[in-house]
Amino acid sequence: MKRATLATLIVLGILFIDQAVKIYIKTQFYYGESVFIFGQEWAQIKFIENPGMAFGWEFGGVTGKYILSIFRILMSVFLIYFIRELIKAKESKGFIAAFALIIAGAIGNILDSLYFGLIFSSSSHGKVATMFPDGGGYAPFLQGKVVDMFYFPMFKGHLPEWLPIKGGDYFEFFRPIFNVADASISIGVFLIILFFRKYFMKRPMEEKNLAKDANPAVMDPS
Repeated sequence: MKRATLATLIVLGILFIDQAVKIYIKTQFYYGESVFIFGQEWAQIKFIENPGMAFGWEFGGVTGKYILSIFRILMSVFLIYFIRELIKAKESKGFIAAFALIIAGAIGNILDSLYFGLIFSSSSHGKVATMFPDGGGYAPFLQGKVVDMFYFPMFKGHLPEWLPIKGGDYFEFFRPIFNVADASISIGVFLIILFFRKYFMKRPMEEKNLAKDANPAVMDPS
């Protein structure tokens, strides 16, 4: 399979799954509703909306939301340009696939900001949102909220009292609630760190070697 085809299929596949899951959750769950996955309390589908960054983090206010949305768009454009350069350079398919996962995740959350506020009514506790409501959507362009749903509180409890920092405090792992796009970004970054760090180490070495060729060192007379 060609590298460009591989990257395109990954991006489109992740986007389809991400948006399909978000639309289903948005139109079938009321805000804060949760269900156990296979009856396990530590693995849940829990609907929340995130007005800011990934994993439930926020970037405050309307102005902050515009800044964040524009930044995401610019970053996605840069990543698309970067992956095109990787494809031209015939880098490994694994590296290109990892970058495609990051691009897909970034675009997936951008889409929520772009159009979710325009086509959905607002969600609330006990009230499920509808698509294309008569009164219009809940937010203007670029102000849509990101839908999150995967929640894995594998441990809940209080830390031991003998710990010097936060001893006795309530602790929950894993606390953030995330979506398919967040997971795609995290997996892509993890794969790059684990398997493809040498790419980022290779570039400085190539530049250093080019500099040496252009300006050969003067031999030590001693």
